[in-house]
Amino acid sequence: MEIKKVGVLGCGLMGSGIAQTAASAGFETIVREVSNELLQKGFVGIERSLEKFAEKGTITAEQQKATRDRLSGTTSFADFADCDIVIEAIIENIAEKQTTYAELDRICKPETIFASNTSSISITEMMTATSAERQKRFVGLHFLIPCRS
Repeated sequence: MEIKKVGVLGCGLMGSGIAQTAASAGFETIVREVSNELLQKGFVGIERSLEKFAEKGTITAEQQKATRDRLSGTTSFADFADCDIVIEAIIENIAEKQTTYAELDRICKPETIFASNTSSISITEMMTATSAERQKRFVGLHFLIPCRS
């Protein structure tokens, strides 16, 4: 399956970095946070990061704008319905993660890949909230999103 749209859960330090990386790599990226305030805080961090890259000459002003244009934010799980991959980077709380994955399992298309940025919670335990079919496609590791050629 070709990845076209990336969903990121959480716009804190890790989530915002993942979202920025995905958008910089050329993917339409949507980020969900529990409140507009937290979402805007994360986007301010992304903007600062992009500005630093532009100041250093690592990216052009056009690349900076293109990355921003590929990023959007939401507070609704429903906006993840058409994502090809959803990367979770929320609070390290098993109950929150299971609730989140159960909701996503109901909303996302069957072929959507779920991934987690967790470093301390059992992937198997998190995914018990999803269908057996979904559990077969879960990615629980740290990974890089490849750049498009």
